[in-house]
Amino acid sequence: MASNVDLLLLYTGQHLLMVFCGVAGALLVGTLLGILAHRYQRLAPFILAVANILQVIPSLALLALLMLYFGLGFYTVVIGLFLYSLLPIIRHTYVGLGEVDSSIQEAGIGIGMTYWQMLTKVQLPLAMPFIMAGLRIAAVIAIGVASLAPFVGGDGLGREIFSGINSRNDVRIYVGAIPACLIAIIADMILGKLERRMKASQ
Repeated sequence: MASNVDLLLLYTGQHLLMVFCGVAGALLVGTLLGILAHRYQRLAPFILAVANILQVIPSLALLALLMLYFGLGFYTVVIGLFLYSLLPIIRHTYVGLGEVDSSIQEAGIGIGMTYWQMLTKVQLPLAMPFIMAGLRIAAVIAIGVASLAPFVGGDGLGREIFSGINSRNDVRIYVGAIPACLIAIIADMILGKLERRMKASQ
């Protein structure tokens, strides 16, 4: 590790970039789908069922399927991380909006607030701790799944793990696995702290 710091930093940066792109896209789309599921209750079982199906597909199999359509490389990995991150964000957004006190919503309707105003000024702010919990789970999952990127031509810390497996070199496996674990732990701690702050501020 000491003699390959530059390369390790490069792989770490690539790993974080893939995770950020995939999870950021999932946060945007997943939050919108969670809102849609809460707004139209008949759609909720269908939306959650599709997200559940995507989640139970083995990660390597999903990446292999995506590779057939998007080819090798960065975009295949990001799309895979995006799909894997959807379920926790959709579910926590849906549950969070459902947990908003009905009396608060009735008060908002009573003073003439529109649905959009209720959503952006009342419901989403109150549901933010739930959404943050979903983001926290999605980020940790994505960091782990991103380690499989080299199997579909991607980069990141998984390259060292993959090289170590091929060469039967335990040290190279540890060089890739330990930083990935540390990133997941740090992300979990930071997002967990933000989640607790949001709960405390309500």
